[in-house]
Amino acid sequence: MNVSIYPDKIRFFRRRLLQWFKKAGRRFPWRLEGCNSYQIVIAELLLQRTRASVVSNFLNQFIEKYPSWKALASVEDNELEEFLKPVGLWKRRATALISLAKAVVSRGGELPRSRGELESLPAIGQYMTNAVLMMCHGEKEPLLDVNMARLLERFFGPRELADIRYDPYLQKLSRQVLSRGPARDLNWAMLDFAAVICRVRNPLHNDCPLASECNYYREFMDHANRR
Repeated sequence: MNVSIYPDKIRFFRRRLLQWFKKAGRRFPWRLEGCNSYQIVIAELLLQRTRASVVSNFLNQFIEKYPSWKALASVEDNELEEFLKPVGLWKRRATALISLAKAVVSRGGELPRSRGELESLPAIGQYMTNAVLMMCHGEKEPLLDVNMARLLERFFGPRELADIRYDPYLQKLSRQVLSRGPARDLNWAMLDFAAVICRVRNPLHNDCPLASECNYYREFMDHANRR
């Protein structure tokens, strides 16, 4: 499917989402001005398979106890595992965080700026690389996860491949959405909208500012009218 055939629909999507986000976007510690790259990466790693509200309540405790890559690199696995129990997946997370911290410390405490170098680091896949490039270096990269994918597919149409990391349609579409306007706000708007309005179950159609142009809503109404 050629994404370039929807320029008007993309502009509508972008404009309405930013309007919604300005009024209803969620506020989290890792989105605050002055948040450094270490804090951003720790937050993003903790957010994987954990609710944002849980991480929001836990992040400050983590940063206070382990304020830098150096501090994190020197901690013992069992100590970090115990500390991470409130957010779950503590064994896996402890291993990943310590490995990444040691790798960053070996590079002088700085995260690389290139995609290839970032993806060579422990625990840094495509999503985390995009997060670092977007939030730390100001590049227009999508925070494309299952939630953003759901929103894009419902509004524009389904993807081609099962794995969103390699799907050319979603990769191109998400970047076209970000090609104009503030990349951070657009990314956060899509993630928040997917969590609050375009939910997996029982999406809030009546509160959706995208409904008039949404493929999913049109199909929902067609189905309802055929009953």
